[in-house]
Amino acid sequence: MSNVVVLFLSLISIVQCFHSTNSKILLPSQLKRDSLISSTTSCPAPDPTLYYQPVIGILTHPGDGASGRLSNATGANYIAASYVKFVEAAGARVVPLLFTESTEILLKKLELVNGVLFTGGWAKEGLYFETVKTIFKKALEKNDAGDYFPLYGVCLGFELITMIISEDNNILEEFGARNQASSLQFVENAYLEGSVFQRFPPDLLQKLSTDCLVMQNHYYGVSPGKLLSNEKLSSFFEILTTSTDENDKVYVSTVRSRNYPVTGFQWHPEKNAFEWGSAKIPHTEDAIRTTQYVANFLISEARKSLNRPDAQELRDNLIYNYKPTYGGKA
Repeated sequence: MSNVVVLFLSLISIVQCFHSTNSKILLPSQLKRDSLISSTTSCPAPDPTLYYQPVIGILTHPGDGASGRLSNATGANYIAASYVKFVEAAGARVVPLLFTESTEILLKKLELVNGVLFTGGWAKEGLYFETVKTIFKKALEKNDAGDYFPLYGVCLGFELITMIISEDNNILEEFGARNQASSLQFVENAYLEGSVFQRFPPDLLQKLSTDCLVMQNHYYGVSPGKLLSNEKLSSFFEILTTSTDENDKVYVSTVRSRNYPVTGFQWHPEKNAFEWGSAKIPHTEDAIRTTQYVANFLISEARKSLNRPDAQELRDNLIYNYKPTYGGKA
């Protein structure tokens, strides 16, 4: 066969291949109407039983958050921005619950939210303690009435809940866990189904127990033995994790209620992603993932709430009605 014939056949093969390949690439305008319609994928409808505009009430803490450098007013209230960002990052909005407001106003605000968060801090008595007790009891009442209403207690928030449930204001013990990153040790046979750790991937659960991915910042807490020996506490809470302070003393670090959507953290899930004041706060990718999973769980729980607040009343009470104050230079 001559070189001319071979070249001619090769050109035919190339043209056929090019034509075959490009014949499958069509612009939408080149498609028939029926083909276009049949190729369109419809999106599944969201679960109608869930609420996709959840709101979390965050209780304010006494003071200005800067040891009086911003305000020495007796009735000063504040919420650290990290808690607000923590909630918003998971897809919810925030209504501040001012602890200085009347019980009537606070209870009315609870009708605007789908869950509550008690922050860290130092106040353990007086009006603040009584306000926490009022809100906590109302949260349980809502759940008993059939309205799913989750509650997170972080550090001080968990400590106060412990005092309220045990009916013992002296139940807390001293621990050396100030400004300390730590791991979480899962208790033997810990049942994680339905808990804050349920959606954590296996690799992150493993790293939580080996790496220092969570931030501790507390002088007080409760030991596993003391919690388990208190009938009221042990019947209400199930221990999920423990941690060890700088003196090798073991304390309860994560709990969940046996019968209510209540989760307690002795550690600070909000700090990893949103606070930079201490060099000890872990900011690794796994630490940030931890913050995200914990935030997502709270908001996924809040979406189960039956509460559908009035839109205008809600807008009038959102935290966006307040002017934030930067405390980094105070």
